[in-house]
Amino acid sequence: MKIKCLPEDFRVEETTALQPAHGPTALYQLRKESLGTLEAIRAIAERWKIPESQFSFGGLKDRHASTSQWISIDNGPRRNLSQSHLSLEYAGQIDRPFCSDDIRSNRFHLVIRDLSESDARQLVENLAGAEREGVPNYFDRQRFGSRGRSGEFTACPWCQGDFERALWLALAEPNRHDRPGQRIDKQSLRHHWGDWGLCHELIHDPPVRRILEFLVHNPRDFRRAFAMIDVRIRRLYLAAFQSWVWNELLASCLKDACDPAALMTIDVEGQLLPFLLPQQAHTIAAAARPGALPLPSARLHLSEHDPLLAPLQSILQPYKLSLREMRVKYPRDSFFSKGDRAAFFHPADCSEQSDEDELHASRRKLTLNFDLPPGAYATMLLKALTVWCDESLADNEDATQ
Repeated sequence: MKIKCLPEDFRVEETTALQPAHGPTALYQLRKESLGTLEAIRAIAERWKIPESQFSFGGLKDRHASTSQWISIDNGPRRNLSQSHLSLEYAGQIDRPFCSDDIRSNRFHLVIRDLSESDARQLVENLAGAEREGVPNYFDRQRFGSRGRSGEFTACPWCQGDFERALWLALAEPNRHDRPGQRIDKQSLRHHWGDWGLCHELIHDPPVRRILEFLVHNPRDFRRAFAMIDVRIRRLYLAAFQSWVWNELLASCLKDACDPAALMTIDVEGQLLPFLLPQQAHTIAAAARPGALPLPSARLHLSEHDPLLAPLQSILQPYKLSLREMRVKYPRDSFFSKGDRAAFFHPADCSEQSDEDELHASRRKLTLNFDLPPGAYATMLLKALTVWCDESLADNEDATQ
């Protein structure tokens, strides 16, 4: 089984009910391929000479896909843009920046290749089961891209007030997403950490150089140096840790509510996340399934008798944090999100088509179309579909990338 063999094999279109009318903010439809959302915005900002702080969007879209999403620019140009790997189509004016609440759904078009006839049939059956029973709404590995090789979360020392460690994780720790130039810069930082003058000479990335220039004159002020990291990047650090803790909370709830025989486990970035087996899912009483779980942070006020308090304390203990310590004191422009997240999601408007795979002789390809609610991961749905197949298909590495 293989996915994302071609960029067009994984397409997603963000839909919105927001109607342009009037206002100071320009709304655009961004189409991109082989670019992450932040990379695309950086390219547009450079092309139009507009500060990135004027851009807003509802969510990050996969770089290894062909995607369409909505973005806005405060006082942005009322024109289109087209360049390599991206295009912008001006849609009109709105009275405020576009945000995640404006996303109605995401429409997916996925092509799964190198399948046998029986694999294709099984996947179609599993999609129907997912539409009927739902899939645990875990955050997938894309959410944790800021976590480096050590597995530490930058948010943890940040919450603890250890700004030097937070800065080191942010600037120097190796990450699988590093580009070649970043790998060289990070290696220099690790070897010469503390010699800020030399680091400033060796590093090429302009945002990192600005931080190092500040440290040359303020060598121990890691607090303000950390605050110089782009606020959007710092918020990703918080979102990654909060999402990890939420995943652990949902996993704990499912283990408590279900017979172990009804569960199958998937390893996602080192988290062992339980899924309901399709043949057992209908036997789990609806009352035993959590409808929604709160996003954990100090903003969540639980009584000592709340059933979520004990599992959250247990989850946070290895990170040397309590729930009330899961907060940021400085800088004030960053904070953990507040609210609830649905524990399960249901794909909707599903359709499928099986054809000969032109890339793999004598094999099948399966094209799936479906809608997911905002915040749900198509890759998590794929994990559920494949873990419900026979072992040879479920264990295929390509199934979960």
